[in-house]
Amino acid sequence: MSHPPGEVPPHRVFAALRDQSRLALVALMLARGPATATELAAPLDITRQAVAKHLGVLAEAALVTSRREGRAVRYALDERQLDAAAAWLTRTRAAWTRRLDALAAAVADDAPDGTTPT
Repeated sequence: MSHPPGEVPPHRVFAALRDQSRLALVALMLARGPATATELAAPLDITRQAVAKHLGVLAEAALVTSRREGRAVRYALDERQLDAAAAWLTRTRAAWTRRLDALAAAVADDAPDGTTPT
């Protein structure tokens, strides 16, 4: 399936989210809003440098934006890519449901007694 312009391909979003530390960062930013790498590292059991590296991966997938405020860089979650990935999952699930329903109907039509074999 294709994706609209401006959206990152879903596989890039899912690849960025496959790491437990990055999932924790996303959850933390959802809960608290924009923060610096130091602020994000404080409640997690990882270093500020590791947080910065994970934020870079999330930024490559357009899940995080950054803005300089004086000497600090504040990171914010961009939920649009999460929404786009969720929409892709919904569309894909609907397509597979239609296909599986059609297969079940075809099997039932071919069964001698009209029931779906188990």
